[in-house]
Amino acid sequence: MSGAEEQMQQLRSKATELLLREEWRDSVQLYSELIDLCQSQISNTHQHSDPDHLSKLHKSLCVAFSNRAEARSKLQHFTQALNDCDQALQIEATHFKTLICKGKILLCLNRYFNALDCFKAALFDPQGNGNLDIVNGYLEKCKKLEFQSRTGSFDLSDWVLNGFRGKPLELAEYIGPVKVNRSEISGRGLFATKNIDAGTLVLVTKAIAIERGILGGQDSAENAQLVMWKNFIDKVKEAVTRCQRTQLLIDMLSTGENEAGLEVPDMSIFRPEIEENRCSNDQKLDMDKILSILDVNSLVEEAVSAKVLGKNSDFYGVGLWILVSFINHSCNPNARRLHVGDYVIVHASREVKAGEEITFMYFDALSPLEKRVEMSLSWGFNCRCSRCKFEEAVCSKQELREIEIGLEKGVDVGGAVYRLEEGMKRWAVKGKGKGYLRASFWAAYAEVYGSDRSMKRWGRRIPAMETVVDSVVEVMGSDERLLKVVVEGLKKSGGVVEFERAMKLGRGFYGKVIKKQALRTLLEIGINDKGY
Repeated sequence: MSGAEEQMQQLRSKATELLLREEWRDSVQLYSELIDLCQSQISNTHQHSDPDHLSKLHKSLCVAFSNRAEARSKLQHFTQALNDCDQALQIEATHFKTLICKGKILLCLNRYFNALDCFKAALFDPQGNGNLDIVNGYLEKCKKLEFQSRTGSFDLSDWVLNGFRGKPLELAEYIGPVKVNRSEISGRGLFATKNIDAGTLVLVTKAIAIERGILGGQDSAENAQLVMWKNFIDKVKEAVTRCQRTQLLIDMLSTGENEAGLEVPDMSIFRPEIEENRCSNDQKLDMDKILSILDVNSLVEEAVSAKVLGKNSDFYGVGLWILVSFINHSCNPNARRLHVGDYVIVHASREVKAGEEITFMYFDALSPLEKRVEMSLSWGFNCRCSRCKFEEAVCSKQELREIEIGLEKGVDVGGAVYRLEEGMKRWAVKGKGKGYLRASFWAAYAEVYGSDRSMKRWGRRIPAMETVVDSVVEVMGSDERLLKVVVEGLKKSGGVVEFERAMKLGRGFYGKVIKKQALRTLLEIGINDKGY
């Protein structure tokens, strides 16, 4: 054995040992040395003089590239890992381990079609005969995720019915009928490209980075949040450093300045199928800009427009989801989000028309105008949505202000609701206007409908609960507080119509990803002797 061969054998042995011990960085370094030595030996070996030796060198080089790809993929250096896989497959096109490694990387990058091709090719390699179950498992997973990504057909029902136990759900990236465009609300926004029914998926996407923790009392909570924020920033920085595409996506988000001058991105840039080499970004990492972007675009999981499902509901979480960052605030929102693991599932909370902007409420919009103005200013903007403009005109009326002051002082809520309803008749408020004002005073309506005493006194003099809920849902979409009142009414004296109303509201709140039986479980609606 020559000195070079002996050196290669020692490098191979040490690198493999490090790989098995999961010391990824050190194994990458040694495999890099092995690859350099292999390539040097190949260039110095004449093909006709020793073909067997040359074949062994190529085989060693293929395995080294494959193993380095595996180590790099564990470090989530996916671009470099894919390059290694391609180098290995140039040497041996059906190398089983490399095809599996490349398929798994492409799955992590949500490139399901390409991953499917890799796993199909792995079936033809003789090395795969003893691993058919593994390959078929990856094939089924690919097909499922590809179907989800193409159709938006997701079903969380079994997970819900199982009490959120089991392995974390693996969901596909999905972009529904939406596009980014200029917004009259602020800068750029996300818009529907066709009519969307309540509960229908708008998008599903995984966080670029997320940090979670448990908050204690006020002082300790503030300290915990600061630590979490620092850790979150570090995770974003790491994600940007290792992936050009991630840097490009984050770089296009708003810093809160010069909104009108920002480019409107084409939707293809958000689709996972885009190749890394189309994402060249030669800009150096600008941490000041990234901090400004995170300050404007990061989301807290437990929010008024969100619901956290599963074990993460016990934690405080902050994360960055790129496409979700384009969704603006409105006091008459039409979308909600579910947080499942590291994924955000955005769905329509009421019917959305083609061309309508998709919006969340950033703060509690079931509040009177004055409080909403205070909250919007604390967020750094002045809301000018259609509801705020309408209420500005109506709230100039002294009587409406008197009703609000009276409620703050503890007057009879039933009387306040009655006075508001009578006032709307005199002010000729119709259609959505009624829904806007009822939403502003929803707390009073909920208190009346939840009190037998109040309903006994005022029930015949104010609109039925169903009428008020429907008018609020029309302008606000489904909300947990509306849902609670409807479900409580159903449990007291409900029938088929009431049951269907509760289920419709539930679909608007949780989305169509949760089917009927699982939705009943979440709403705590049992099956009665009538079968509903």
